[in-house]
Amino acid sequence: MRTILLALLASLWATAACAYPVGERQVQATNPTAALRDAQHRDALRVTVWYPANDLANEQDIVIGPPGAPLFYVGEAAPDAGFADERRRPVILFSHGFGGTARMMGWFGTVMASQGYIVIAVDHPGNNGMEPMTVAGATLFWERPGDLAAALARVRADPELGRRLDMAKVGVAGFSAGGFTSLVAAGARVDVARFKAFCKDRPDDGVCKPQKELPTLTMDAAVAFLESPEAKPAVDRAAGDLGLPEVRAAFAIAPAIVQALDPRSLQGLRMPVAIVLGDGDDVAPPNTNGSYAARLIPGARLKVLPGVGHYDFLSRCTPAGDAVVKDLCPVNAPRSGTHRAAIEQALMLFGRTFGPPP
Repeated sequence: MRTILLALLASLWATAACAYPVGERQVQATNPTAALRDAQHRDALRVTVWYPANDLANEQDIVIGPPGAPLFYVGEAAPDAGFADERRRPVILFSHGFGGTARMMGWFGTVMASQGYIVIAVDHPGNNGMEPMTVAGATLFWERPGDLAAALARVRADPELGRRLDMAKVGVAGFSAGGFTSLVAAGARVDVARFKAFCKDRPDDGVCKPQKELPTLTMDAAVAFLESPEAKPAVDRAAGDLGLPEVRAAFAIAPAIVQALDPRSLQGLRMPVAIVLGDGDDVAPPNTNGSYAARLIPGARLKVLPGVGHYDFLSRCTPAGDAVVKDLCPVNAPRSGTHRAAIEQALMLFGRTFGPPP
């Protein structure tokens, strides 16, 4: 079996030499639960779609940072390019990390699109790097799968995009809090009380401490908000089934907040799941997050990358980024290798589950 899997992986990477150009489209969806999380109480949801484009596509560099002095290099895509063909293609829903953006994880989305997938990524309201962070956006993390559901519905309704989605082949992926999102979308159940108890017992765990993206939010402040009347409707929703019925496989990159999941629901997952993480991760410590989940999920595949930390899974820093973003850019292992390892695992998971994409 291992020989077969390695041969499959080799064949998938061999296609990179004849990969598709990548197109990118921006659309807007709506999700009523976004209004509580968004700083301006809007229900709007930004959606980025990466897809295989035709040979006329004029790909441009995707960068993040000030004009003329970008801090991160993401990849390449052609805005609003024509599609490669009319065929239906497998879909990957993608959720970014705490305080991140869809584009920050474009290194993953653009490469998967170049290999034949349609990737639908969102910027989670009140918890993304393009807008003010909010307490609600930071603490109501179980609302994230609903953002993916709203994005998928919006893209399905699009005259051009919708007809190219193979709805029998829908997967989900995410990084950090997005890894948590992918597990919930796959059917894991949220247990807010369990997470509170865990952080009370282990306040120094990486997921319980204030995060650098919102350092003013302490666990006490988060608990106070969750116990407020304002948050009650959302907290009541947390106990329900938040899974997405379309999802058939889940991929988690350095998943966080795993202690907010009911262990029995992880044991009950029956779809293919793969997890990749670094053993140098002190933000989402593997033993209480990704490795913990892999031990419980039947048949889950776990890939541990030596020397890799949490933020190593962000996009590659430019020289300007190395000089300015000193809390995110330094790495012990080259990001190119970390990204490649993650993409290999994703291609293996989705390739085995759905078969090779067109």
